[in-house]
Amino acid sequence: MHSSEIRKRFLTFFEKRGHAVIPSSSLVPEGDSSTLFTTAGMQPLAPYLLGQKHPKGARLVDIQKCVRTGDIDEVGDNRHLTFFEMMGNWSLNDYFKDNAISWSYELLTSMDEGFGLDPKRLYVTCFAGDENAPKDEESARIWQSVGIPENRIYYLGANDNWWSPGDNGPCGPDTEMFYDLTGTLGDLSHDEFVAASERGDVVEIWNDVFMEYEKKDGKVVEKLEQQNVDTGAGLERLATVLQKKDTVFETDLFVPILSTLPKGDEKARRIVTDHMRAAVFMITDGVEPSNTDRGYVVRRLIRRAVRYADVLEAPEGTLSKIVKVITKEYGEVYSNILQNDKMIENVVTGEEEKFRKTLEKGLKEIEKIQGDISGKQAFDLYQTYGFPVGMTGDIVRERGNTVDMLEFAKELTAHQESSRTASAGKFKGGLGDHSEKTVKLHTAHHLLLAALQKVLGKDIKQRGSNITPERLRMDFSFDRKLTSEEKEQVENQVNEWIDAGIAVVRREMPREEAERLGAEMEFGQKYPDTVSVYFVEDANGNAISKEFCGGPHVENTQGLGHFTILKEEASSAGVRRIKAKLD
Repeated sequence: MHSSEIRKRFLTFFEKRGHAVIPSSSLVPEGDSSTLFTTAGMQPLAPYLLGQKHPKGARLVDIQKCVRTGDIDEVGDNRHLTFFEMMGNWSLNDYFKDNAISWSYELLTSMDEGFGLDPKRLYVTCFAGDENAPKDEESARIWQSVGIPENRIYYLGANDNWWSPGDNGPCGPDTEMFYDLTGTLGDLSHDEFVAASERGDVVEIWNDVFMEYEKKDGKVVEKLEQQNVDTGAGLERLATVLQKKDTVFETDLFVPILSTLPKGDEKARRIVTDHMRAAVFMITDGVEPSNTDRGYVVRRLIRRAVRYADVLEAPEGTLSKIVKVITKEYGEVYSNILQNDKMIENVVTGEEEKFRKTLEKGLKEIEKIQGDISGKQAFDLYQTYGFPVGMTGDIVRERGNTVDMLEFAKELTAHQESSRTASAGKFKGGLGDHSEKTVKLHTAHHLLLAALQKVLGKDIKQRGSNITPERLRMDFSFDRKLTSEEKEQVENQVNEWIDAGIAVVRREMPREEAERLGAEMEFGQKYPDTVSVYFVEDANGNAISKEFCGGPHVENTQGLGHFTILKEEASSAGVRRIKAKLD
């Protein structure tokens, strides 16, 4: 079954069952300081899982673009990916376990509307229970009622069958569906199932999360009044099963990209393919290569792709060719990727050229180091210049020296742990948290954009944001440093609006109407037909600011405090960054 048919069947199945189809959100979370990228399908829906009404209703279905960067160095094996698409259907305090489980089973096994998988190759896991919540026998009973034999239902602990966002927020048991890839396993004992899962003979293909509890300060404290269903199935993994392939890289999602690369080192081919696919989608959603935050991730992905393309001895222009293939393959699903194909190609080409110059610098730095190279020095070459440690080792061995690989591994592990912490993401409702300070800064963020447009011109557009309880940070399109006078004007304007006590009003409206009104849109974001727009407007109804936004905000600017710009600096080419606070 082709990936386009998988997409179509999934969305149509749930649309027929009363779910509104919503578009994928951007890979760049709106105003979320807890994560660099959208890492899960539930992340953009966080405000609605917490109780805010969704303009499309209580039943939703989508295919969400996601990025996870904590395991970049693992990419190249059979299962790790940087970019992936997560298919999900959602119930916001509507249906619960009965419908979620029965529909999951029907979609997986139905020949007419679903994917036609053999039910005799399915296995299911449920939550075993602990001090926080009881054993999920209810889900097990429902699975038996739809056709899963009791001896193919396994109870596992919280590490496997409990979903939690972190220390705070909605949480609950989940039930997971596994499929026998070999077609030969039949009935399995509990231990045999666990072993088969560890071997990869059975793989998880679906997950139903039942958010029925709330966690506070790391402890499950009470049942929720609003019970949600959050399901997820990775498109790439499901395509692997449905297309009867051994790895995701053999599916139609990857073959067209791989065909542009020379035959050779299979790991290198997979790394180039994965990294370029992720980089293209990140750039489409407004992330440009830089030395910090999201930009650093894109830079690292492109540079690793360059390095492994060289391992394959790929001809000049290969990465540019790959960009064309990706934009063509995904253009029908994500129109903005096709609309920005030239821009994406220019960014990738420019970064490749810079990296080739960097490689030259790295070689010069190695020549400066006499004798053996420490692990710290090797890691600095890798981190600063993107210089492969393997290449460093080859060079120093030729001159009779060594690299301390043990120390390098420790440095790399520490860096990866830091990356995982930054990239893992937490359930935060679109912001760093829901504290009073963060909400105030979120509102001030809107005022800042409006003030920048008033002082510098209407062409100013937001290119990124990060909001914590301590400060806000905004990236915006502008090609020079602000003067002291301009910064003072912006600061004064924001404070003038704060002191005026202006109302902040949220309105839902058709997207086309919001666009006609000139509401500010997040760069690279794809919006649904009905959107939420926040207006900051005076007593006469004049809008000082109007932005597409999921909130939350204060109801009036009065009481925000005094706005102060802490720093104004370059973020990347053509993009400036302001950090500010409220006192």
